[in-house]
Amino acid sequence: MWFLENIFALKTKLVLLFLALALVPLAVVGAFSVNTTESLIENLVLRQLENIAKDKAAILERWLEERKQDMQVIAGTSLVKTLEPALIAPYLRLIQIRYGVYNDLSVLSVQNDLVFSTQETHPKPDTSLLAGIENKPFLLSPITYLPEERESTFRISAPIFDNGAHIGTVLGTVGTNNIINIILRVSLGETGECYLVDRNGTFLAHKEPHRILTENISQSESFKNIFGSRDLKKAYLDYRNIEVLGTSRKVGDTDWYIVVEQDRDEAFQSMDSLKHLIYFMVLLAIGSALVLTWVISYHIARPVRNLSRTAKSLALSDFNTEGIQTNRRDEIGVLCRTFIEMAQGIQRRQNTLEQQFNLKTAELEETDQTLRQFKVIAERSEKFAALGRLGAAIAHEIRTPLTSLKLFLESIQGEIEIAPEYAEDFIIAMSQISRIEIAINRLLDYTKPKEMVFSKISVETLIRDIVSLVRPMANKQESVIETHFAPHLPGITGDNKLLEEALINLFINALEAMPKKGRIDVTVKPENMEMEGNGNIPVPLIRIDVADSGPGIAPEHIDFIFEPFFTTKSMGTGLGLPMVYNTIKRHNGEILVRNQEEGGVVISLFIPLTPEENHEAGKDITH
Repeated sequence: MWFLENIFALKTKLVLLFLALALVPLAVVGAFSVNTTESLIENLVLRQLENIAKDKAAILERWLEERKQDMQVIAGTSLVKTLEPALIAPYLRLIQIRYGVYNDLSVLSVQNDLVFSTQETHPKPDTSLLAGIENKPFLLSPITYLPEERESTFRISAPIFDNGAHIGTVLGTVGTNNIINIILRVSLGETGECYLVDRNGTFLAHKEPHRILTENISQSESFKNIFGSRDLKKAYLDYRNIEVLGTSRKVGDTDWYIVVEQDRDEAFQSMDSLKHLIYFMVLLAIGSALVLTWVISYHIARPVRNLSRTAKSLALSDFNTEGIQTNRRDEIGVLCRTFIEMAQGIQRRQNTLEQQFNLKTAELEETDQTLRQFKVIAERSEKFAALGRLGAAIAHEIRTPLTSLKLFLESIQGEIEIAPEYAEDFIIAMSQISRIEIAINRLLDYTKPKEMVFSKISVETLIRDIVSLVRPMANKQESVIETHFAPHLPGITGDNKLLEEALINLFINALEAMPKKGRIDVTVKPENMEMEGNGNIPVPLIRIDVADSGPGIAPEHIDFIFEPFFTTKSMGTGLGLPMVYNTIKRHNGEILVRNQEEGGVVISLFIPLTPEENHEAGKDITH
């Protein structure tokens, strides 16, 4: 262990020393290069943005100055001073066509009445711009946006003087498409953009027309960058919430501002490349340290460490020795091969012990399962044998005197006149004797079942007949019986009488378990199922599901409902469901019981279409 700890410590020291010598200088140079490059790129981008903003503002100022001069020239023309529409019209239309920037040129009288307009509709002019026009060489209106023309416009006006007297006004509506296309067009990569805003931050011109006069940048850092005092060398978030570098410039004596911005990510792509290069160098240095350490420790540390790890795994019964396989001829190679031979010997011994243990365990489990089956069979056989003996005893001890008593009472009924006050008691006595006789006959039928008489049976007809028999009882307690038959049901071969008695018992048991206004659903359909004793070969059969809406069966009782004399009813004999079970088993079928989540019980009967050849028809399963 001391040897391993020293080897591991030496390896760690080598790694740390190499990383320190390689990474510290690289990190210092890298950090200096990144900071210098970032500052340089930032200055270059801001200088470029400043130049573009300056050029765009100068172009726009020069264009506005040309429009002012246009207005002054028009206002000083002798044709316009005449205020005669016939003389003014050709002149203004020629100017509108020649310059191509005016959507409308109008002349107003000194009372602001429209003298002439190049627009065919001659709309009433907006005179809000003209207040004090005689004292100013020209006036500019705020920019408006015409969605139907997809163009921003503004109005510019100039006074008309004749011999020093103010006689009218020239009013021009200027379209900005041509100049705006020049202003917005910038060469700043893919993300650079230029837009025009007023002093409130409202967009006056933008490459996305839907933003014009409907959105502003007053809540963004772009607005602070224009009108606030901040470090212009730092990036900020624009109106799209994207980090950008940008600058702005006021346009002449207007309240318009040119804003030029570029996404920081695009501007600093070259710096990101430098960072990636530095990161690559760091990773290369780390990789070199790891390779150097691996080369140094390959022949000493790794084999011993693998041997130690394999020894720990061997203590946990893991016999994988791939980690110490080697072709070395030195002492470590001999040690590894000796260890592998030892591990293989231990593994062979353990495998032999495990095989013996598994074999004994399987034999014990098989024996235990067989004993459990024998115990269940013995217990049931004992119950059935006791039941048979009890039935025989009841038959000999009760049936004979009961028959004599019944015959005696029937004979005296015809020979002796019974007083009226005793007639009702006599009838009750006779009914009770009949009830006892029926119970004894049922017990005898269960203990000594009759020979089965097989015939072809239509299951649908059988169930419909039984439902018609029990429906009066269901109607009496306001319950409903619904039947559901699959189409083309095949017939079965069985004892019609026994199946009829079994199903009647099943329906009556369901009705007695339900409160008033209950419901019984009977579903019949063909199915294939693997039957016990058939070598797990699917057997074609008829499945009958009888579902009631009663309270269900308590979980602790569900395994005993087919046991003779088990009942939860105060007046029950506990033989109804055992008779059903007996009949289904005699037909080589199966019966399953389960509680429904929504309440009630479903009893499923699985009756093969034909008895198996090796099944003894009419076999008494109670003995």
